[in-house]
Amino acid sequence: MFRKIAQATVHHPKIVLVTTSLIFIVAGVFGTSVIPTLSGGGYSDQDSDSAKVWQVIADDFKVEEPYLTLVLGNPGVEGFVDKPETLDTYNLLLEKVQSVDGVGAVNAYWTAPQSQLNSQLKSKDASLGLVMIYLSGESLDSRNELSREIDALLPSKLNGADIYVGGTGAILNGINGQITEDIKFAEMVSIPLTMILLMFIFGTVVAAGMPLIVGVTSILGAIFGIWAVAQFTEVSVFSLNLITGLGLGLGIDYSLLVVNRFREELKLGRDVETAVKNTVHTAGRTVLYSGFTVAITLGSLVLFPQEFLKSFAYAGVLVCLSAIVGALVILPAALRVLGGKIDKYRVRRGSLAPSDEGVWSRVARFVMRHPWITVTATLAMLVSMMLPLQTAVFSQVDDRVLAKDHPAAIASKVLRDNFTSKESTPFEILFEQSVPDSEVTDFATTLSKRSDITRVETLAGVFANGIFTPLGPEFGWPTSKMETDNYVRIRAISTLSPRTTKTMDQVAQIRDLDPQAIVGGAAADFADSQNGIANQLPKVLLWIAIATFLILFLFIGSVLLPIKAVVLNVLSLGATMGLLTWMFQNGNLQFLTGEYTVTNTMDTSSMVLIAIVTFGLSMDYELFLLSRIKEEHDHGSNTEDAVALGLQRSGRIITAAAVLLAVVFGAFVTASVTNMKLLGFGIAFAILLDATVVRGLLVPALMRIAGQWNWWAPKPLRVLHDRFGLKD
Repeated sequence: MFRKIAQATVHHPKIVLVTTSLIFIVAGVFGTSVIPTLSGGGYSDQDSDSAKVWQVIADDFKVEEPYLTLVLGNPGVEGFVDKPETLDTYNLLLEKVQSVDGVGAVNAYWTAPQSQLNSQLKSKDASLGLVMIYLSGESLDSRNELSREIDALLPSKLNGADIYVGGTGAILNGINGQITEDIKFAEMVSIPLTMILLMFIFGTVVAAGMPLIVGVTSILGAIFGIWAVAQFTEVSVFSLNLITGLGLGLGIDYSLLVVNRFREELKLGRDVETAVKNTVHTAGRTVLYSGFTVAITLGSLVLFPQEFLKSFAYAGVLVCLSAIVGALVILPAALRVLGGKIDKYRVRRGSLAPSDEGVWSRVARFVMRHPWITVTATLAMLVSMMLPLQTAVFSQVDDRVLAKDHPAAIASKVLRDNFTSKESTPFEILFEQSVPDSEVTDFATTLSKRSDITRVETLAGVFANGIFTPLGPEFGWPTSKMETDNYVRIRAISTLSPRTTKTMDQVAQIRDLDPQAIVGGAAADFADSQNGIANQLPKVLLWIAIATFLILFLFIGSVLLPIKAVVLNVLSLGATMGLLTWMFQNGNLQFLTGEYTVTNTMDTSSMVLIAIVTFGLSMDYELFLLSRIKEEHDHGSNTEDAVALGLQRSGRIITAAAVLLAVVFGAFVTASVTNMKLLGFGIAFAILLDATVVRGLLVPALMRIAGQWNWWAPKPLRVLHDRFGLKD
């Protein structure tokens, strides 16, 4: 296989370059048409009870959710909402809101005459009143667009009253819009810095352009792939962030590996044609296994139920496959055309080809002289960093990921501080019509007696503290919206925020009241999403462990080295997760990350993404290192010499790649959205920790301790390796 690729790139390099360039350019141009159609949501478990409830309420009951929650009033002015002029202001506000095509019902303090509902729609001191706006958009994106239109239409003050725009639509728009701005700023910071570092690390201007070949190929190919996937399923718009970041990152990794090997071959006196062939045979094999390892690792995200995480699986696999094509086909063809010109326009002095002696070989030999001390000290450090993970509290993002001065964050804080019940995030509970009325009534009565439930609304009236009050259509919620031929609907208003660990317990307890109750709403959606991730996590970990072991075994032919690689990656990730918990959950070291709101929780999806992405990239570096160590061992070197020479040949590549990738992702620390800071800092730190402490210290120390056992495999597995391992 590698021989055929090398032959094609050597004998027809210009044809390869022109053909592949045209294919990827056309694919990229065609694929970019999908960008406006990508989803801004996908955070829910679509197979859960809560998702079923949302669907039934939308399809059968034709009810829109309260997507925007406005607060109207004058903070601190007691009784402001009951002044006659405030009612006039509300009517003017209502006129503005209803002028937007797509606005459905509007429920507000001023239009809810029943005291039990009315009292919950005003603040404790009656200075503020709630206005809940129901939107009729068929999709999340259409509702978000309507939310933006309403937000742009409303002033911050109206006739002396303050207007705060909050709710799901305002928060999602705020987060999505701010992330878009944050990414633009991060790219303004990282791209120029990355280009400067590329020229210094590669040593010449021409060589520094090689990562762009692979990076652009990766990005264009993946975008086209996302277009194809989006024809069949929902794809998150944020998958594009992974495509650009990982595409550039793999472009840097693979270009460093290939170009350094090409220079090494030229230094040995090979002609350009032979140098390209040898490079494809050696570095190309490493690229192929590395790309498959990262792809399979990221592909594990498809096992999670949320389309948001599945989207990163699609993007990760596609960008890895495109990067393999760029590094194995297009880059060698470019090297064949350039030849010695790869070193044109130098920006630093000294030899550009790797040497056999240097800092990394000295580090390796020092470590191998003191392997047990190194292992003990390093493991103690990593384990101590893991300890804060025991106190981690996992949740999901809410308005507090936004900067404190963001309008949506301000509105949400006003809601939290001034209103006890969560009117805009009710429990939506369904019973099939076959369930007896008495059972539904008993359920509503029992539910209303809970201290964390303000009231329960049914077809006939309201239950509060177990007491039933019959109500008619004047209640503000038409009875036709509470029953269909198939279902009976109940709404319960909670006193708890919908995204807390207490809420998850509350959801479980409500479901235990009656197994025939189908419980939905914002709180149930949160609980189902969290449980969905927790339930699938063991499968994801098993997938990664088995797949990684098999690929590394086929690559190396050893049993011990793949096990060691997986264990070290887990330790490295554990240390990173522990540090992130200590920092972001507790608010430490904000001078490094910038200020953010401390919620005493960690975002589950972000932590999963950090773990999966960095595990894949860590295996990338493991393959870079082991490929050179194994090559030297196969050429007759003993384990110590093979490790020292292999680390010297690959250590600079690994470190340089890690630094460049850390710059790309680390730039997200400048973001004002907290989970973007978390992602940026987490991935950057994990990559640097792995490239230095793990690859530079633990790997050589453990390989020195294992000695010849590093290369052991039982005969049946050795046969498997010889038969299926790609050698040519």
